Amino acid sequence: MTRLVPVSVVLPCYRCAQTIERAVTSVVSQTVRPLALILVDDGSGDETRDVLNALQSRYSVAWIHLVLLDQNVGVASARNAGWDQSMSDYVAFLDADDAWHPRKLELQYQFMQARPDVAVSGHGHIQVNAAQALDERSLGELDFRTVSKCSLLLKNPFVTPSFMVRRDLPYRFLAGRRYMEDHYFLMQVAAADLTIMKIALPLSLTFKKSFGEAGLSASLWAMQCGELENYDLLLKSKKIPFVVILCLKAYSWLKFCRRIFIVLLSKLSTLSDSRNQGTK
Repeated sequence: MTRLVPVSVVLPCYRCAQTIERAVTSVVSQTVRPLALILVDDGSGDETRDVLNALQSRYSVAWIHLVLLDQNVGVASARNAGWDQSMSDYVAFLDADDAWHPRKLELQYQFMQARPDVAVSGHGHIQVNAAQALDERSLGELDFRTVSKCSLLLKNPFVTPSFMVRRDLPYRFLAGRRYMEDHYFLMQVAAADLTIMKIALPLSLTFKKSFGEAGLSASLWAMQCGELENYDLLLKSKKIPFVVILCLKAYSWLKFCRRIFIVLLSKLSTLSDSRNQGTK
């Protein structure tokens, strides 16, 4: 029988009937089993809730917990709702259109248990296609490194499906926020001088690019506004000096221009390929 570990997995769901089973399967296939899988339906209003009920019936009502929200409140509030329902020592997060390497929970829980000083840990990810998604992948050396406050303020060091946090942390995702909420959560933890660590191994599997494709990441302008608002909130908290915030905002604009450039290049390349195909 697969060993249980005191980790609750929180998985927000919004109109994800086509992908949620893949995500849940990656949790079921872990080499250690989380204490609970908490599926939060964020007011989908489609067949998603039926799929969640079917998954709960298949795997166990006692293991899969459903949190059913009447209205769509956004991914930050949905994660918080699941977090509030967790009863284990640690909480890990997964998105409905992503998946995990089979050893993700085993390796990350083992590290977190051995390091009670670490508030949040994360890891690398890899973009794959559906056919590759659940393949076993060889892993290199386990090398967790501390994420400095400076580097974290400049850039989010890992994707949300790689987060594992201590359940009793006094911070949460910013309620109602739909963009850059994960980065602000990490900023709060770092500003409080709590330890954040990362392992470079790609233990999360994503199925779209970081930005410029379907989903929340497609809205580059909204992401930019969210990041700038994050810095404003840090300034109001008086934990980061004004001059530092100005520098961070300038760097943020440089990143935004780079992303726009990359997206434009990608679109031009796609358009060129289409025209070349049409002339053949």
